[in-house]
Amino acid sequence: MGSSQADKAASHDRILEIAAARMRQHGIEGVSVADIMAEAGLTHGGFYRHFDSRDDLVLEAVTLALWQGSGRARGAARFEPERALGLIIDGYLNTVHRDGRETGCAVAALAEGVARASGPTRKAYAKQVQSYLDLLTGVDARNTSGDTQRVCLILSALVGALAMARAVGDPVLSRRILEDTAQSLKLYVGSPGAGDPPGRSRPAST
Repeated sequence: MGSSQADKAASHDRILEIAAARMRQHGIEGVSVADIMAEAGLTHGGFYRHFDSRDDLVLEAVTLALWQGSGRARGAARFEPERALGLIIDGYLNTVHRDGRETGCAVAALAEGVARASGPTRKAYAKQVQSYLDLLTGVDARNTSGDTQRVCLILSALVGALAMARAVGDPVLSRRILEDTAQSLKLYVGSPGAGDPPGRSRPAST
């Protein structure tokens, strides 16, 4: 690869990293191409060297954000099933994840914006949701029949609790939403240590 092509690829990756973080933090509609390019140290006019349209940028950035945001869960899933699901729950429902929107789960952060996005972006989102469901099925030791209702409930509780904890203005209520949901989910799935106080701010091991 020539130096100009290598530079272009590096710039493309930098734009996507910035866009993915900004979209998770501010929403898809809450960021502008001009701001993203400025943060990347590039001119606004240079945008079209990398993307045909804003929709193309959104699709690539959302796809990247979805992949990055599932990293904790993929890391926890490497443990034995009896432990993995509890790690996923504790790693998802904690104050570190709540406060780190720009690096956290994009399924929770981008749901509202993706609902108004283009078809390809919504397909990318659906693909990540299905990936989460498949991952949860694989680590749920009690789900020997591949019960889709069970894993849909687990994922919906994770995403919904995180979204509410971020939205409420009361820090005590926010923390209680995270901790009570984590404890209830661990009891539901039969996770070891489910009767212990929930992890308050520990991210999952990666």
